[in-house]
Amino acid sequence: MDGIQFTNFHEYLVVVPKNQALQMVQKIFILIIAISFSLDKAEAQDTTAFTFSGYCELYYSFDFDNPENHRKPFFLYNHARHNEVNVNLAYVKVNYAHAKVRSNFAIMTGTYAQLNLAAEPELLRMVYEANIGLKLSKQHNIWLDAGIMPSHVGFESAVGTDCWTASRSMVAENSPYYETGIKVTSTNKKENFFFSALVLNGWQRIQRPMGVNSPSFGLQFNFKPNKNLTLNYSNFIGTDKPDTVHAWRTYHNFYAIYQANKKWGIIGGFDIGRDKNLKNQYSLWYSPVVMIRRSVNSNSFVAFRGEYFSDVQQTLLQTSTTNGFQIFGLSLNYDYSVTKNALVRVEGKGYFSKDRIFKNNMENNNYTVLCAISLRL
Repeated sequence: MDGIQFTNFHEYLVVVPKNQALQMVQKIFILIIAISFSLDKAEAQDTTAFTFSGYCELYYSFDFDNPENHRKPFFLYNHARHNEVNVNLAYVKVNYAHAKVRSNFAIMTGTYAQLNLAAEPELLRMVYEANIGLKLSKQHNIWLDAGIMPSHVGFESAVGTDCWTASRSMVAENSPYYETGIKVTSTNKKENFFFSALVLNGWQRIQRPMGVNSPSFGLQFNFKPNKNLTLNYSNFIGTDKPDTVHAWRTYHNFYAIYQANKKWGIIGGFDIGRDKNLKNQYSLWYSPVVMIRRSVNSNSFVAFRGEYFSDVQQTLLQTSTTNGFQIFGLSLNYDYSVTKNALVRVEGKGYFSKDRIFKNNMENNNYTVLCAISLRL
């Protein structure tokens, strides 16, 4: 998967004309507020809601390879700084909910934004969400949404409290966290089946790269046969390479979430992708992942994760080694809820590679510990 740190914010204002970023944010807020009050006044009989929320996650992580540049392995985008206290993700969000219109706008900062949106224009790196939706049917729950939105691929997000583990899996880190485009969604009356069809700017893109002119597409099917089980299939069909390469990326994401009882839960996922590699030949990468979580008491959980990522032909992740990117990972996580909105997490994690890709290509293994504190309002 592909912000600004607090410490770099003043440098950012030097690059962007003075107050331009703040003026743009203010204008967007004013526009959303104006739309909200106009709709509320015009159709007072409809249920409306205008709410603000926020999220902040601080972390300290130690990589036992002790990298001098303080950057943890290149395939990670969350909690990626070594031996320093930092902000992974912090955002403020405004949401508008109306019977016929909905909208979200959020601005963010943190090392997640700095690394994951590095390919985007400077001003767009601070946008977490910016979308507007219109209801298309009076009788059915069908919506058309457009803008910058959370990804339809995978069961993990950049928001730590939405995930079972403190860090993200390798497959989550190397598939989209966000997307930009238009989508049509439909939910049935029982609210146990969800469908979405999307036209996108690309593979985790706000702005299309130079030379890429073809749109990308996606589908999602989410089914809950009962209250304990969720089944999901999502895909991506498109390109992230210039038109001259004539590459067509296809990606399939499968996962199931099963909450056996109040104590035990399990998630199983499998992703597989196909695209042209550096030799201009089509090849595959794939990644299975399993998570098991157990409730210790009303305030705490433990979670175990086992995962594997194989990209032998280095289609997605380049290592310049004989066997490419082939890594097995294990992690053990402990969560403690201080309050309903505050969460403390501790995690130990190990990566085991077939080739020596860690510590300047000297080691096969990598070990880290992570401590995170998050607050959600």
